[in-house]
Amino acid sequence: MRTYDNPVIAGFHPDPSVCRVGDDYYLVCSSFEYVPGVPIFHSRDLVHWRQIGNVLDRPSQLDLPPEAPASGGIYAPTIRHHDGRFYLITTNVSSRGNFVVTAERPEGPWSDPIWLDIPGVDPDLAWDDDGSCWCVSSGNQVTRIDPGEGTVLEGPYPIWSGTGGKYPEAPHLYQVDGWWYLLMSEGGTERGHAVSIARARSPRGPFEPGPVNPFLTHRGTNRPIQSTGHADLVQAADGTWWMVLLGTRPRGYTPEFQVLGRETFLVPVRWEDGWPVAGPVEERHPAPAAWHPLPEPPSRDDFHGDTPAPYWISPRSRPDGSWSLDGGRLTLHATGPTLDEPGHTFIGRRQQHHDCRVTTRLDPGAGRAGLSVRAGLSVRLDETHHYHLEVHEGTARVIARIGPLRQCVAEHPVPPGPITLGIDIRSRRGQGRGPDVIAFSAAGLPLAELDGRYLSTEVATGFTGRVIGMYVTKGSASFDWFDYEPR
Repeated sequence: MRTYDNPVIAGFHPDPSVCRVGDDYYLVCSSFEYVPGVPIFHSRDLVHWRQIGNVLDRPSQLDLPPEAPASGGIYAPTIRHHDGRFYLITTNVSSRGNFVVTAERPEGPWSDPIWLDIPGVDPDLAWDDDGSCWCVSSGNQVTRIDPGEGTVLEGPYPIWSGTGGKYPEAPHLYQVDGWWYLLMSEGGTERGHAVSIARARSPRGPFEPGPVNPFLTHRGTNRPIQSTGHADLVQAADGTWWMVLLGTRPRGYTPEFQVLGRETFLVPVRWEDGWPVAGPVEERHPAPAAWHPLPEPPSRDDFHGDTPAPYWISPRSRPDGSWSLDGGRLTLHATGPTLDEPGHTFIGRRQQHHDCRVTTRLDPGAGRAGLSVRAGLSVRLDETHHYHLEVHEGTARVIARIGPLRQCVAEHPVPPGPITLGIDIRSRRGQGRGPDVIAFSAAGLPLAELDGRYLSTEVATGFTGRVIGMYVTKGSASFDWFDYEPR
């Protein structure tokens, strides 16, 4: 029997939403304070996904203020396809709230925001048989709207808000066999996360809860996948049903630490007596009937394109003057003096494996008209939780920022000119309380090993996961390539 492995999209890819158009599936995730915003993926089988772009890829769509906090920005998008057009609805919690963007093709271009005057976050879109569009959000209300104009036509009406668990969120409406089903998560997005269901004959309600709620949760278990919730249902072309949802893979000594962020998982769904049944979420499940494997993405980026690949992200903004691509080199120009505050130049990618190695070739511009450059590699959760390896004036330094503390933990002289920097992340075996070890090297010379628990959600708090990338905080520096190797 063919099987697939969970997660289907590893690393910091939370709050998944999915829609099917013919034999094609499209999935989006939350991006929070990172730009470009809302990564969008394509699949032919719900298992193998390829990122085809980002929905919010220009400042007119996503303009985050410099003071936008870590884990602010874009929350919980929903993607739908109706009457030949793609719709995405989401919330910018650091700006004007809820909005809709549309596109003829999932790759874009997507429209500028159509703002909605509705409360709550995690908005969803569903269309009735007569073409009416209903929006339900985590404020526990449903509203009839015109998504093309952003106008409220009816409501809001209060709706079912779960079984009493905290933070009822991620509501989705589906019309199935004459019923309107309201899928909702509750219990908080941490270890208590759970998925519950209710149904009604009208999107206005009243909703009756399902016979077993929550119908999927891993709380109180020792399963390796935890925090299961924030789900979205989809029917495959062969009539089977599936659910994408977020989860985490915590490791280390109690309370355990999750460092990759909330990831996207897939679980089969069956219907019994008019209600969906799903779970538990296993590390391996029988695969969908359709099977379209994709080639493994290259681990190395040689920067030969005109624009960065879609998986490269930056916190809050990426001004045109802060980067350039030319002749197979990515050149970064400093826009701020420190990684400890917003406004710096950083381009990174999500850490997607517990064990991996990252290397890059940095040209710090030594000896060029006396320029002084400070640049290197960083593993970050936010401005107050990151480790970085920097080269500055002939010295390589490893610096740890943990909350209010900032310390140089190692330094060593390095020769002028281009230099290879490396970060090895490996799961901790045997003794030790943290989930992993993060080791730094410059020109092949080991410099320091740091405990990975301090770059975890349990320490730093927030909704994101680790992002590893290149930065410049003084002058300009070029990077010949960047290699991310799973181990």
